[in-house]
Amino acid sequence: MASIIPLSQAKPDMIEALLDRAFGPDRFARTAYRIREGTDWLEALSFAALDEDDLLVGTIQVWPVALTDPDGRPYPLLMIGPVAVVPERQTEGFGKALMLASLEAVGDPAALPQVLIGDPEYYERFFGFSAAHTGSWHCPGPNDPARLLVRAANPAVLPTEGMLGPWTAETQEAAKASK
Repeated sequence: MASIIPLSQAKPDMIEALLDRAFGPDRFARTAYRIREGTDWLEALSFAALDEDDLLVGTIQVWPVALTDPDGRPYPLLMIGPVAVVPERQTEGFGKALMLASLEAVGDPAALPQVLIGDPEYYERFFGFSAAHTGSWHCPGPNDPARLLVRAANPAVLPTEGMLGPWTAETQEAAKASK
């Protein structure tokens, strides 16, 4: 099956080509890209899947993002995704192996809540993500609220309403100022 390696060991142009194949060249217009705009994926939490011939067949990236409540206070989150697998290999378990590797690297769900945009049935069933607490969260672009999912040890500590966006130096300063 797959070998899971740190994503930083994969060539950047190969990662981009894989993402283009998995999501199309218009992928940069997607809401998820706007949420994490201006940030870099977190190397320690992002992985690549290689097949039995050591060919790159999948990737997962994790990004620092924030949910900013109506009072302007940001809450740090980890955004998981994209989980990308080349189309002809999508039913072989590479995506699941990447998710498991990433969630294991994240550690205890209490460390930082994780958010993703994806199929609620799949991500809830296998990984404990849910849309139960995200109904009044907003995104900087179109989204299906049922597909905005969070995984947290105690989601009640998160704001019930807010805007998702990147966790940048400015966001960090806003967090310090709101204390």
